[in-house]
Amino acid sequence: MIVIGGGPAGFMGAITAAENGLDSVCVLESTAKTLEKVRISGGGRCNVTHECWEPNELVTNYPRGHLPLLGSFSRFATGDVVDWFKRKGLELITEEDGRMFPVSNSSFEVVSCLRNAAVAAGVNCFTKSSVIRVEYLPEKGFLVYLQDSQILETQRVLVATGGHPSGRKIASCLGHTVFMPVPSLFSLSLEENFLKNCSGLSLKNVRLKLLSGGKSFYQTGPVLITHWGLSGPAILKLSAFAAHELNKDTYKARLQVNWINESSDFVNDLFKKFRYKAARSTLANAKPFKELPTRLWRILLQQSRINIDIRWSDVSSLQQQRLCNNLLFNYYSVCGRGPYGEEFVTAGGVKLAEVNFATMESRLLPGLYFAGEILDVDGVTGGFNFQHCWTSGWLAGRAIANSCCN
Repeated sequence: MIVIGGGPAGFMGAITAAENGLDSVCVLESTAKTLEKVRISGGGRCNVTHECWEPNELVTNYPRGHLPLLGSFSRFATGDVVDWFKRKGLELITEEDGRMFPVSNSSFEVVSCLRNAAVAAGVNCFTKSSVIRVEYLPEKGFLVYLQDSQILETQRVLVATGGHPSGRKIASCLGHTVFMPVPSLFSLSLEENFLKNCSGLSLKNVRLKLLSGGKSFYQTGPVLITHWGLSGPAILKLSAFAAHELNKDTYKARLQVNWINESSDFVNDLFKKFRYKAARSTLANAKPFKELPTRLWRILLQQSRINIDIRWSDVSSLQQQRLCNNLLFNYYSVCGRGPYGEEFVTAGGVKLAEVNFATMESRLLPGLYFAGEILDVDGVTGGFNFQHCWTSGWLAGRAIANSCCN
């Protein structure tokens, strides 16, 4: 078995195959180091997976691939990953938002765990080994051509090159349909300038509606205001589900923001109470919404053409309606992605219908397998992309070992 790609999916596939009886497993990594994406992920902490135990719930975190993944996660899901790493000596802890990290909070522990497991299982890893072509020989196997002119023969090939274009080229040359990748999980730049004064503010519960490509996308959760627009978990999730539509529209869209995730009836009721309860207080000093930052509250008042120093008893019905609309139905013009190339994941890859998700084997060529981000599967932020890498790598490794050893 030859694994092309020394990332998380490739290592999981190689280790699993070797531990299940395959006596010749080779990992080829084109760069100088294996598992670099694991090392730099999560700011050097590595968000290994997410505390989402049920497959039915887990698949909802994948904008592309959620239906095929249901069967995959029924075989190897979050609990299996946690147990797998525990048996290798790596304990995970869960944060309040469900993300799971190594106890040490260091990605080096995850890298060391995988490398040590590979060595213990007898996996051979070679760095600076770029694969330029793979040739299929019917009923014989594969010839793997390396950049240094070496040619390797093997019965099974696992392509786990992540988002690198070399993997897509290999898959395409072997007859697979490949969707060109577009960015996923990115922040949004807005045309409006007034939010710059709120840069750095975060809100825990914001309701979002994005209009792009003639479709509507919804998300609720934490949002961070930046000097260029909006970021945070809810924005990143929204960008993932709308990745293709935003790309087609050159990242021009309309974003509706409900800053407090409440209804018009609730807000108007609260305003009515404040006009009596805080009648003599100014709007600047008496804010009805505790979790709404004061800086943003004052900006919204100004945007609603309301003097922040007027008393609640003097607020007119028209002013109240304008304020309610700006709190709940404020539209912003999206003019692009965040400026720093933040996207860590792409949407695109090998067409899912051409892969058997029970084994990760190609439906076109026997002996050819895929795992990880090379597939047209991507998850939202929070450990879900790594979860797919562990699952698809494990399924591929086990299937390859079974096909060779039985």
